Amino acid sequence: QVQLVESGGGLVQPGGSLRLSCAASGFTVDYYDIGWFRQAPGKEREGVSCISSSDGSTYYADSVKGRFTISRDIAKNAVYLQMNSLKPDDTAVYYCAGGGYCLTLADFGSWGQGTQVTVSS
Repeated sequence: QVQLVESGGGLVQPGGSLRLSCAASGFTVDYYDIGWFRQAPGKEREGVSCISSSDGSTYYADSVKGRFTISRDIAKNAVYLQMNSLKPDDTAVYYCAGGGYCLTLADFGSWGQGTQVTVSS
């Protein structure tokens, strides 16, 4: 059974950092492209970052380039999202997802339950 579990969210001040974790089971994180998405209240879900299964290539939304870093640890079967220089606009529920395509950030069929990130002073 494919399962993704996020952790690491919380409340942080503007300019602060958080690292989100996505623990996978039922598959290995180098088998599927793994993406991070977020959804803020009243807004559509947004693709934030993605790491390719084939060669580990990474992709970022313009809004997070230079601030967020996606990585994976195959031995731990986990994917991470390091978020630095956080802004209030980064406040959202963050989800990891697998089974889709980084190039289009579409067709992700397996989703975690989400973790809340709140950036506020």
